[in-house]
Amino acid sequence: MTENNGAAPGGVPTEVITFLSGRGGRSLIVKGGAGTGKTTFGLELLERIGRPQQSYYLSTRVGDEALYRQFPWLKASEMRARILDAGKLFLDAVNASTRNVAPDLPEVEKKKIQAAREMMRTFADERGPPTRVDRTHLTALLKRNPMPEVENVYNRIEQALPEKSLLVIDSLEGVTHKYGLEMEEFVMALQKDLVEASNTNVVMILEKPEAGGIEYLVDGLLSIQREELDERRVRHMRLEKLRATHIQRPRYAVTLNGGRFEALGVPVTTSPSANPPQWKPIADPDRFYSSGIPDFDALLGGGFRRGSFNAFEVDVNVGIDDYYMLFTPTLLNFLTQSRGIIAVLAAGESHEKLRETLVRHTPPNVFDTRVRIADYTANETEQSYIVPMARFGRDEAMRAMVTAEKAARGPEQKPFLEYTAFDTLESLMGDQVAIRMYFHGVQRTKLVGNLGIGLLKPGLLVSSEILNMMDTYFRIINIDNAPCIYGIRPRTTIYSISYDPEKGAPHARLTPIV
Repeated sequence: MTENNGAAPGGVPTEVITFLSGRGGRSLIVKGGAGTGKTTFGLELLERIGRPQQSYYLSTRVGDEALYRQFPWLKASEMRARILDAGKLFLDAVNASTRNVAPDLPEVEKKKIQAAREMMRTFADERGPPTRVDRTHLTALLKRNPMPEVENVYNRIEQALPEKSLLVIDSLEGVTHKYGLEMEEFVMALQKDLVEASNTNVVMILEKPEAGGIEYLVDGLLSIQREELDERRVRHMRLEKLRATHIQRPRYAVTLNGGRFEALGVPVTTSPSANPPQWKPIADPDRFYSSGIPDFDALLGGGFRRGSFNAFEVDVNVGIDDYYMLFTPTLLNFLTQSRGIIAVLAAGESHEKLRETLVRHTPPNVFDTRVRIADYTANETEQSYIVPMARFGRDEAMRAMVTAEKAARGPEQKPFLEYTAFDTLESLMGDQVAIRMYFHGVQRTKLVGNLGIGLLKPGLLVSSEILNMMDTYFRIINIDNAPCIYGIRPRTTIYSISYDPEKGAPHARLTPIV
């Protein structure tokens, strides 16, 4: 039930941004199989951390018009200037009216120049940022084969000096195959000329999942893999090496939703607002209750059906704060429309923390008068919203719950939300009693038109019988430290759960993992 009112985390992992923001140039190889999202990641880097006039995307696989069709967001004039079609660069270089051609010096003189350059590089900090691009290694490669588009890129980077540039090459195989180069010698040229001597960040995209021994030449190495989880597609980015950068999380779940690359579960440090705004309820469609999350309402076909019972099976590595990102908007949407709540909390859930979270966005008296939490371990309580069930016999317990229901319904006799954690009922009463209580709850929910939410934990004996009766069945899981949800009934893709980037907590959003 933590809060996060910061900007959208998404985009590029924090460690990658820190790595490329370090002093001097950095080189990074991004590897992965076909369709894993390497091109999308390269373009996202260009927008997230590249600056206009100082960032370039050299594509050897597809032309710029093909990129614009696949990624419409690139059509913005600022982004178009950064896309360098290799074919167009070739024509630009060939048609240039003047070119600076180095004189054909004797080999002895060239060695002297090379030695001087190497010595000067050792004093880089003293001489300040570079003002010219070193072309030593490129010149050696050009003797074997002209590479006009690569020369053109060098020229553009030099024009931006002493400012730091970002160059994304997509792909390494495309350039080296075109000019008959060994991949190692081309990477070495970029590393020595641009990264080490010319203050340039160079990101190289590899079209295969293995780097084949060139990892030691570069400063950073990322890999993107694609796999299936319960017949649903999931992508992961693994941070294999980022020199001089602390890797807090070695792996991120990622999505390519809307043609954009987004790392999921990126942590953002924020402070809760001293005066949080009151929750503005989302109106309920006919025959539905809004979940309080527009994305979830859309997934449900309008919201939770009135009189329905809905199961959420929570994996063992999902924290309470994680799944409450999903439930808190629903609870608030009920309370702010004068509808009550009856709850049986799960082991580890705190009624004090639940109250603290909800009253931040609703008047305290609303919670105290319309929420009732049945505590089967309590014999007495000072809180009006706690029903101490441990002190009651069977008949007294039934009367206590009738009284609790009256409070939840209020004078308007409105339907209420029933939140039931079945691990508590099973551990305290056994599976058979828990199932009987569930059947009574289902009958009441359907008769009154309440909303039932059932929380299931792994290993419960009651799960199979309960799930057969549920109207919907969702699983909440953890993928690379990102809380996610997917539907078994109805069947859905996997969605990550996060706070809304504009409204902040407790407003949540669901992002499809595609």
